[in-house]
Amino acid sequence: MDAATRRRRAALFLFMLAAGAGMASWVARTPAVRDGLDVSTGAMGLVLFGLSTGSMAGVTASGPLVRRYGGRTAITVGAGLITAGLLVVAAGTGLALAGGVFCGLALFGGGMGLSEVAFNIEGADVERVIGRPVLPVLHGCFSLGTVVGALLGMALTAAAFPVGWHLTVVAVLVAVAGAAAVRAIPHGTGKEEGARTPGAGGLRGQLTVWRDRRLVLIGVIVLAMAFAEGAANDWLPLLMVDGYEVSATAGSLTFLVFASSMTLGRFAGGPVLERFGRVRTVRASAVVAALGLAVVVVAPSPAMAGAATVLWGLGASLGFPVTVSVAGDHPHDAAARVAAVSTAGYLAFLVGPPALGFLADHIGLRLTMTVVLGLLIVAATLAGALGPAPRHPAADPEPVTP
Repeated sequence: MDAATRRRRAALFLFMLAAGAGMASWVARTPAVRDGLDVSTGAMGLVLFGLSTGSMAGVTASGPLVRRYGGRTAITVGAGLITAGLLVVAAGTGLALAGGVFCGLALFGGGMGLSEVAFNIEGADVERVIGRPVLPVLHGCFSLGTVVGALLGMALTAAAFPVGWHLTVVAVLVAVAGAAAVRAIPHGTGKEEGARTPGAGGLRGQLTVWRDRRLVLIGVIVLAMAFAEGAANDWLPLLMVDGYEVSATAGSLTFLVFASSMTLGRFAGGPVLERFGRVRTVRASAVVAALGLAVVVVAPSPAMAGAATVLWGLGASLGFPVTVSVAGDHPHDAAARVAAVSTAGYLAFLVGPPALGFLADHIGLRLTMTVVLGLLIVAATLAGALGPAPRHPAADPEPVTP
């Protein structure tokens, strides 16, 4: 690996670490934000819909933006939106404005969507250059950032530190990390000259790749696995607070356990993938996540539920990066395919928070998580689609056996 590639990989790791810390800082303080806004669980789902909407807008725009200007431009814009979003959330929380928090989360989600798709494209390109897995570790850095953010959030929650000031400090740190990382990322990754023509690289260009039936199955898998991860990111602290009547600090601690498990699974994922392959790895991951989530739903005590989040986190850890890696392992339209699969994953973030919140108002968060459990079973069933692609990409894909 040459020095430029090493710096590029380190830059990707750095910003994913910062982005993870930013996400977890918000998640760890969701109970305090809800109490500060004085809204119900269902209304909090509507507030979280801002994050989902922004994420979907960002991930939808990211593919065409990368194809026209390259990944570095998308990452630069995304970093700015993440920073701005955190600042607006901080202000909205301080002023007890649910609409302000919604808008801040929309900006934050838009930045995450723009930058994460571009990072996946950059990471897949680095994988092709060095011939070794990069995406699991890249997403592991995001998870490590969530651990750092969760630890900080837990400590500040226990100290009753104001949410607004907490998120403001995190926003400044994300801005500094983003500025440093962008300098090492080269121009033009994923850029396609034809994308400058009217209509190219837009919605029509993104929909074209979905003609591949194998990619559709991959998209369903990533949607299910992202839903499992996103459900914990959005609701795990509140699930523990409302479902098991623990303190807000204990809820943040449970999320820390989940995030730590995600981190461990992703950093250990490379050797596991090399030994067992993508199909068996993702299938086993979905089963382990389903087992952990089932225990969280039926556990008789908060201690058992908290321990089960280890399985939930380990199982959910490799689903997204492995499926994105499979999508990018294609001689044609790699950037468009990665963007398409990432979009499918973000559908989980779009549909998940409000749907789970509305359902939880009627049956509680614990029973609501059975929806996520069902999706994990679907992912395990379809994991065969992650096997080797047909030798002739132009030909119709062969039938996939789960």
